[in-house]
Parts: sequence; structure tokens; C-alpha cells
Amino acid sequence: MKGRAVALWICATAATLAACNGGETSNSLGPRPYVLPNSGSGSGSPIEHVVLLVQENRSFNNLFATFPGATGTTVGEELVHGRTKQITLSEKHLKDKADLIHAYKGFLTAYNHGKMNGFNRILPATGLPERAEPYEYVNPADIVPYWTLASTYALANAMFATQGSESFPAHQDLIRGGTAIDSTQSLIDDIGNSDEAWGCDSPYGSKTSFITTTLKFMKHAGPFPCTDDFPSSGSNYLTLRDLFDGASPPISWKYYAPALGDRGGIWSAFDVIYSVRYGPEWTANVISPETTILTDISNGKLAQMSWVVPDNVDSDHPGSASDKGPSWIASIVNAIGESQYWNSTAIIVVWDDWGGFYDPVAPPLPRDNQGGPGFRVPMLVISPYTRLNQSSQPGYISNEVYSFGSIVRFVEDTFGLGRLGTTDETTNSIGPESGSQGGDMFDFSQSPRQFQTIGSKYSRSFFLHQKPSNRPVDTE
Repeated sequence: MKGRAVALWICATAATLAACNGGETSNSLGPRPYVLPNSGSGSGSPIEHVVLLVQENRSFNNLFATFPGATGTTVGEELVHGRTKQITLSEKHLKDKADLIHAYKGFLTAYNHGKMNGFNRILPATGLPERAEPYEYVNPADIVPYWTLASTYALANAMFATQGSESFPAHQDLIRGGTAIDSTQSLIDDIGNSDEAWGCDSPYGSKTSFITTTLKFMKHAGPFPCTDDFPSSGSNYLTLRDLFDGASPPISWKYYAPALGDRGGIWSAFDVIYSVRYGPEWTANVISPETTILTDISNGKLAQMSWVVPDNVDSDHPGSASDKGPSWIASIVNAIGESQYWNSTAIIVVWDDWGGFYDPVAPPLPRDNQGGPGFRVPMLVISPYTRLNQSSQPGYISNEVYSFGSIVRFVEDTFGLGRLGTTDETTNSIGPESGSQGGDMFDFSQSPRQFQTIGSKYSRSFFLHQKPSNRPVDTE
């Protein structure tokens, strides 16, 4: 992905990018290019604050299979004795305990050269195929706040994870748009001994897995997961933090995550960044508990850029046996919507990886040399300036192709920064730009929309008083 100087064309066919309801297919999203950018200007945008809420391990179809107008299906495809057969997806509760394999090899098996019929053949550690387990979707009654947000604001119908992998690289992608640590290798999958700590806090001897530019997978053969141990001492492993700190004046930022502690917040992305982990920003900018975002909003202390990683029980992670995730998101959206920040804020909700669940849409071509693009994941955009639909009503569904680099690019342009040189260069922004690299999630020419409170099962007060679970948000 890094530094490509040619336009990349995404081939989308009716067979893979189809709107599905109950197994019926309709329109293709059509071919769409990734192109190199003009420099971002940030001009013309009323956005002064970006809040990125990160949830866990759900494919798009798993949450929005039956959402009106979205590309979803309740009938999937599996490979049985060399032949493709249809399988009816099971409707499950959000708190269902299925925790599926979603590593790079599992991605390749499910992807099956674009046929998207190998999910039943994914092999967990037991050696027995997962069979029907990936073929399920969540009962809409369990995720009402997500559907309310999608029908009130904007839903991305073609957001693809940057890599076909697990949470570790995904959380890195969300602070920098890629995981290349030098010109030959990129981080992928989990890290060794990561069930109690990770990043620079990992146990001695922990190793990253990586993928070479020839797509050779090297399990736990990479450097220790801290940029001081990366090639060139991590000097080329820049994140948005480097652009924020280097701006004049600096852009304020906070990364809210559960405390590390004993089996605490494993996916605190800046724990990989040596200069943050062992510098003053670890206490000034990396904030625990993550519920502090709620009091910062009410106390007028919202940073210009915020990432928010939830507690395990608020994360939608399969196996957490919890239904609190949708209410957690609603509590933050409501806090912003009812505050002084509403008219100047873009809230982005994204799920970090596919979680092993079926999705009918093949990732766009061409494949790249970092194991991506990965499978489709949901993304919601909430703002007074989210685009209206063709009937000039709320509930816009975008068919533009996006990746996590699209979010990074939008942040760069919002604050008039440069480019990190990862997928921020090769993907569309989710916001408008002067060139052909602009997205369609916002309309900054419209008058700001009045906020409407999002109903939820659990209140803001519930989360402020909830005790930390001290369980990792994820271990993969």
C-alpha cells in the first residue's frame, strides 16, 4: 500500500457487491478508483472535533444483514465437497458467546480467491472446521441504537478493513493507516504472549507476526511489538500523533482506553509507540478509564481528536456475553449531541475487524502487499452535516469504497495536516475534497441538523458508575 504511484482500480461485480435482502441480489456498486491525493487543505469544513469510537469484531452483514437499503443477506454461500451451496444464516443475540477465528489465514480461507464461500472451512486451533458458526447475524432488536443512528445519520455500505486480519493491526491502522515497519514487511495478526499485556508492555520474548511484500506470512517471527525494536528504531512508523504534535499550533488529542493493568485494555494502540509509552503523553494524552470521555465532554474538555476504545463488556466482542455495546455508543453520541460540541463535531463509529463472521461482499481488487483490503465492516458517521438521502431525508447510505485510511485522511484534511504516506494516500477520504479523492458522508453546505437523542437500554450514568471488567477488549 505504501507509496504506490499509480491509480488503483477497484473491480466490483454484481455477484460480490450486491444489495441483498433475504438472499435476493440487486445493484452493483460499480467500479471505483483509488487515486493519489492532492494535498489536504481542511478549508470549508465546520468540523473542529473528530471522535472515533472503536468497537470490536463484527462484519457488516453480521449487524446490518436486513437493514433497509444496505447490502445484506440472510442467505450465505459455503463450500461443500468442492461445490458452492447456499446456507441460511441464523439470527442470534448480540450477547451470543461464539468467538470465531479471524486471523489472516482464516481470512484467505473464507475469501477463497474472491468467491466468498470458504467461511465454513476456517480452521480453529481444534482442527475442526467452523462449519455453520460464521453464518449468523444479530437480531436487530438487540442493536436498536445502531439502526437508529444509521437511519438518522449515515451508514457506510462499503467500508473495508485495511487488512484481512485481527484487532492488533486494525488498531494500528486506525492511528496511522497501515502497519508497514520497513519496505519489506508489515505487522499482521496477533502477537505472542498477548493475553495479559501487549505493545511495549508485552512479556519478554514476545514477537509480532508479519507479512512480506510477497504475501509470505511469518507467524511470531517479527520484532518485539514496540517501535524502539522496529527496523530503523521505528523512525518511519509515524502516526497521526506525529502530525498533531508537529502542527502549528499543535492539535490536541486524547486516546481513551481501559487501563492496562492485570488483563486490562490490550488494544491501547499507542502502547506500541515507544516515545508515547515512555514519555509524558502516556499520562497526558492516553486516558483511563475510557469513561472519562463522558466527563470531558460535559466539562468542556473535548480534544480536537479523540479515539475511544471500550471496556470488554461494552465492545460488542463476541464471547463477552454482553449487550451493552450499542448503549455505550449511544451514551457518547448523546453526550456530544447535548453539549456545546454538537455543531462542530464528527463522530465516527467503526468496528475494527470482521470477527470471523460471514459477509457476502468480496473486498475490492487489486489485493495489496499488506494483506488487504480485508472484509467489510460497519461504519456509522454522526454529525450535523451528514449527507441526506436522495429524498432529502435522514438515513444516508454511502456506496463509496472506504478503508481505515479514509478516516485517517479525513482527520488529516480536517486539521490541514500533511500525509503519513500509508493508505491515507491510496483511498478516498470520507469527507469532501477539492479533487476526485473526496467522499460522500458529509455535506458541509447544509445547515447543521438539530440533534435528536438516541434511545438506549443503558444510560450514561450506568457507564459512569460501571466497574471495569479488567478483561482484555480482545486477545486477537
